[in-house]
Amino acid sequence: MNDTLGILVMNNQLKKKFLAATIATVGVMPVLAYAQTHAGHAGHTAAPPATSSPATASGMNHGSMNMSDKDHGSTGMPSMDHGSMDMPGMDHGAGKAPAQDHDDMKMPMKQADPLKNTSAMPGMSHGQSDSNAPIPAHNMGAMDRGGGEMDHGDMQMQGGSPPPDARDPDAYSDGYVRNAGKYALPPSDALIMSDMHNFGSVNFDRLEYVRARGEEWAAYEGEAWYGSTYNRAVIKAEGEVASGKLQESETQLLWRHAVSTFWDTELGFRFDHGQGVPNREWLAFGFKGLAPYWFEVDATAYVGSSGRTALELKAEYDILLTQKLYLQPSVEVNFYGKDDERWGIGSGLTDGTAGLRLKYEVTRQFVPYVGVEWSSKFGKTADYARAAGDSKQETRFVAGLSFRF
Repeated sequence: MNDTLGILVMNNQLKKKFLAATIATVGVMPVLAYAQTHAGHAGHTAAPPATSSPATASGMNHGSMNMSDKDHGSTGMPSMDHGSMDMPGMDHGAGKAPAQDHDDMKMPMKQADPLKNTSAMPGMSHGQSDSNAPIPAHNMGAMDRGGGEMDHGDMQMQGGSPPPDARDPDAYSDGYVRNAGKYALPPSDALIMSDMHNFGSVNFDRLEYVRARGEEWAAYEGEAWYGSTYNRAVIKAEGEVASGKLQESETQLLWRHAVSTFWDTELGFRFDHGQGVPNREWLAFGFKGLAPYWFEVDATAYVGSSGRTALELKAEYDILLTQKLYLQPSVEVNFYGKDDERWGIGSGLTDGTAGLRLKYEVTRQFVPYVGVEWSSKFGKTADYARAAGDSKQETRFVAGLSFRF
């Protein structure tokens, strides 16, 4: 009693005792609930089996199985209360996986007596056990699957025959296949390694008729080679023929050596011939190959007598319109180190030619074409041309044939 206010007040000692009793009650309640739950299971006994023979999965109807009489008190699973479990919807009598044959699957159920092998289900044991060791629940690892193999008879695996409309890989090869046909090497000459045999080829890139300024003439450019994959002897030739006479020509004899997958080096001699002018001889060194983005490049430097030098650059590219029809733009420029009045050549950039040819591959070896070229002379070379009565620039119309064998 609070004497001053006349109010009933609980003293501190009584408060502490009441708080301690409350905490103890809250802590003991889950333990009592756990004990009460499993105390109810202790009174249940396993129903005796109707027969001592193992029950098969096909004859077992779980739809009417009432698991309430099973004793789970000793299974070591305190959180699984199966005392009131009723599984009316689980009818496993006719359950079959389409790819697995479970007709012969036997699931014997284990009785409360572990010494008797009556209707026990190893791996799905819900029965009573006298052993204190926990029994794994719903373990399907011990099932007999009738041989342990899956029936893959109806399974369609990836692969098989291609569809009727599949693309033919040889559709654009004119019927030729690798290592077969008239262009294939005989077995005695078949390549075993890259550099075992020597072979040769002749390739004319231009054999054409040219018309410009009301005049007509023929032009040629090509090469022939013989050797192995890495080392070849090469003859390059180009020139012009008018009125049945060779007006001028450039012939090179080279040794070609492969230095990488797409590039070759060339070393040799060049011989120039012209009507009414002295011949010129040069040492030649250059490289050719396939640059990135499929540009064919040919660059050669020359050193001649009397300190003459020259540099020739060529490039071309194929633009496919179809598998057989394509455009081939090309460009060529020439530089000389000093004047050569007899040949009408000045120092520096002397001349350049840009062309565009439309080619059609009748076969890989036979390619007719038509095209146009623009040619121009520069610097002192243009002055020599005007003095000789020739034009500085001209447009040429061409028609010709590319072939190789």
